[in-house]
Amino acid sequence: MHVKRLVTSLSLVFIALTVVYWKQVIIKTSRKSSKPLIVCTTTIIGDAIKNIAGDSVNLIILMGPGVDPHLYKPIEQDVYNISCAHIIFYNGLHLEARMSQLFESMSSSKTTIAISSNMPEKKLIKSHEHEQFFDPHVWFDPMLWCCSIETITHTLQQNYPHHYDLYECNKNIYLEKIHETYARTKSFLERIPQEKRVLITGHDAFSYFARAYDFKVIGLQGISTASEAGTKDVQTLVNFIYHHKIPAIFIETSVPSRSIKALEQGVSYLGFNVQIGDELFSDALGGTDTPQGTYIGMLESNIQAIYKGLKN
Repeated sequence: MHVKRLVTSLSLVFIALTVVYWKQVIIKTSRKSSKPLIVCTTTIIGDAIKNIAGDSVNLIILMGPGVDPHLYKPIEQDVYNISCAHIIFYNGLHLEARMSQLFESMSSSKTTIAISSNMPEKKLIKSHEHEQFFDPHVWFDPMLWCCSIETITHTLQQNYPHHYDLYECNKNIYLEKIHETYARTKSFLERIPQEKRVLITGHDAFSYFARAYDFKVIGLQGISTASEAGTKDVQTLVNFIYHHKIPAIFIETSVPSRSIKALEQGVSYLGFNVQIGDELFSDALGGTDTPQGTYIGMLESNIQAIYKGLKN
């Protein structure tokens, strides 16, 4: 019993020392830099901030490449980054699960902005599982995502008016790139025959993509990856793939592949060969030094993968 108490006491001391250490690191860092500290949740939001603010801010992204925001649990360092941030940007629409509640509760003492907050409600898609909620994967409709660019820019301009013109110029350049990318990729995917425009993925993240690019999308799991696909769901989708002769199904980089592989095996038992296409990026961007590490690069990568898998 004495040993157990000693171990517990030492653990508490270690935690306390760790807390003090990170506090000091953040305090020293903030003193060295006159730039405001901006914290955001996802790499997709982070890329937008980089394009608008450039090096005028210090940016910390809580969830790195390939991280699933539906299941993310903050670590100790996140708590201190959040507490020291001048502005916090998050997606909202329950993408970040319980973290959204934390940011909402902090809004009275800190600038916390849901980048989806100014999107027209009529443009949001209702969740298939929970009708009181909206699908949070708004970035897959590039024209809708432009609303978030406006929200981020307006927030930065309000807080740092001496950079107003810089942010306005960068925003316009970025919006032009998004518009051009959308027009080009939409035209590219129109080469796929209408009956082949069926996108089957691990979870239901592509409803906005379906609307923007005129596709039918079926996710094995629900909007949140916290849900599980049952045996009946798998078998229903196996039968659908077999009867409609869908040439390819897709794994996502931030979602386990076991359910999609189960679909592939189930279809093969029926005597039809469905391919697993190149990985799609859904809830996070790719690595920092890769083309898929930017929002536009991620869109282009997904479009190429979808075209390659479904064109025949």
